[in-house]
Amino acid sequence: MRRSGILMHISSLPSEYGIGKLGKEAREFADFLSRSGVKVWQILPLSPTSYGDSPYQSFSVHAGNPYFIDFEKLEEQCLLLPEEYKNVNWGSNSEKVDYAAIYENTFPVLRKAYERFDKEDKAYRSFRKKKSGWLTTYALFMALKSANGGKPWQEWDKPLAMFKKKAISDAKKKYADEIEFYSVIQFWFYSQWNELKAYCNERGISIVGDIPIYVAYDSADVWQYPELFCLDKEKLPIDVAGCPPDFFSPTGQLWGNPLYDWKYHKETDYSWWIERLKSSMSLYDTVRIDHFRGFESYYAIPYGNPTAEKGEWRKGPNTDLFEKAEKELGRLSIIAEDLGFITDEVREMLANTGYPGMKVLQFAFDSGASCTDLPHNFASSSCVVYTGTHDNMTLNGWVDSLGAKSTTFAKKYLRVKDRKDIPEAMIRLAWSSTAELAVAQIQDFLNEPAGGRMNTPATSVGNWQYRVKKGAFTNKLAKKISALNELYYR
Repeated sequence: MRRSGILMHISSLPSEYGIGKLGKEAREFADFLSRSGVKVWQILPLSPTSYGDSPYQSFSVHAGNPYFIDFEKLEEQCLLLPEEYKNVNWGSNSEKVDYAAIYENTFPVLRKAYERFDKEDKAYRSFRKKKSGWLTTYALFMALKSANGGKPWQEWDKPLAMFKKKAISDAKKKYADEIEFYSVIQFWFYSQWNELKAYCNERGISIVGDIPIYVAYDSADVWQYPELFCLDKEKLPIDVAGCPPDFFSPTGQLWGNPLYDWKYHKETDYSWWIERLKSSMSLYDTVRIDHFRGFESYYAIPYGNPTAEKGEWRKGPNTDLFEKAEKELGRLSIIAEDLGFITDEVREMLANTGYPGMKVLQFAFDSGASCTDLPHNFASSSCVVYTGTHDNMTLNGWVDSLGAKSTTFAKKYLRVKDRKDIPEAMIRLAWSSTAELAVAQIQDFLNEPAGGRMNTPATSVGNWQYRVKKGAFTNKLAKKISALNELYYR
């Protein structure tokens, strides 16, 4: 079935409270998608963000981001008074998320709601029981992080850092109320998210979520389960994740995430990964897995190296993990992010899984007519074509960066005479392609300049801040997108 999608994270939704929320603006965007004939809303990971504000570096693979909890819904439940969240400084720029203001003010507001919340609420107690496999440890992790001034777990007292049984037991008693607080926050998040997802699904809109292949070192997952990762006896990484040098990054990309001990995962029938996939499939209709090629082979950089220049490729689990997962969970709806350094072995793995890969049109005009990202070279319709991902420039920014040769080729291929017409033609090219799903960033439907970019890889500041202006989702734009969907049968 041919479909179209719009890529926009929850954080980018218009909001009076500094960052997108799971309330009325999210439902209004779902209504806009419905009017536009768009069947897919793609978002970034919903996880809590840590240092750098990246949704790809989270404190937990299961928890939801407290920043997205809608205060107005809590007011409707008589848990907040309007002045307790409306008279707060959420940042002065309506087009950029001020994460410092969000960090400083969100939890004090949520704590006021928590003080009024009935801890014996049946739905909450049921939620705690259902999510007990990860929730209690995550809530303890957050309580301890708060008690330690936000420091990473490896800087806590040694018995706690090493997850010693008595230290953990004592901490659970000492911080019982804080553990309850962080558990209630997750109850609110999941309740609001499930309500929004149901609202979208009722309107024929599927949610494509996103999970990073790796987890953050400073996370409840690494803290609790060090045996899953390549760590030494002191729980320090032996090697870390990244990408080798290439044309775009001469020193490579040093992500710093701990690597998996795939031998241990195999011995335990990938139980941790299967639980992670099960959790993700309950949150989303389809999951995009970031850096999918890492399951075939992954780049290992010795811990402590300042760059990714020195490292080696090692073999991953290949399709074994997904065969085991599908045996237990059934057929999985997955999009494989197969970008970057792709070998024949990676292509074979992807073909064997049957999961659709990705094509990115912004990569299509620098390598001539043989480039596999150009629609006439798509080997199969079983793929997802993007004008650009969250790691790419806006189309306007991309056009401004094009060299003369690539610009000439793009204009010929897109059949436009003027450079300024390239962005709209790029969206049309994606929609007209044979790919089963065509996706563009909301920034490109709104004709945003280069400053609307969501993320610049290998940089640590100024990312994840883009916000849509209030009133941007107009009926005029919905009609324009709807006409595009009708024309290309999406």
